[in-house]
Amino acid sequence: MKSLKNFLKSKAYKTIPLRFTKTNHFEVTAFINGVEGRFILDTGASNTCIGVDKIDVFKLTQESSEIKAAGAGAIEMETFIAKNNTIELGKWSKKRQEIVLFDLIHVNQALLNHEAEPVDGIIGADILKKGKAIVDYSKKRLYLK
Repeated sequence: MKSLKNFLKSKAYKTIPLRFTKTNHFEVTAFINGVEGRFILDTGASNTCIGVDKIDVFKLTQESSEIKAAGAGAIEMETFIAKNNTIELGKWSKKRQEIVLFDLIHVNQALLNHEAEPVDGIIGADILKKGKAIVDYSKKRLYLK
């Protein structure tokens, strides 16, 4: 029987390595507009997000948004939208990607409180759905098509 990796490779999936953190999250390296960053993989987050303090770093153009963000103990946070971005995870990429921008200080403070490294953002279900994601928890791999 084929391994999951070989089976998914035969179906044109790309393999992206994941790192397991001290906070029991998977972390992934992603390139946004050609700039490398550290992101939490969050299947429960509806959108991919980057901290507002990273707008210039990732060459984002912000637009106002009526959407309010919530999560990790914070609610009703003001958000912005950055449109027409390129995201790359390993050899998988997506152009014209919208990214939600908001203050991730509460997320990074929680990580620091557990002696984990802060992140630039969150890879959410929008990307996972577009890439028909499969997460192999035992092998610490993300597969995207």
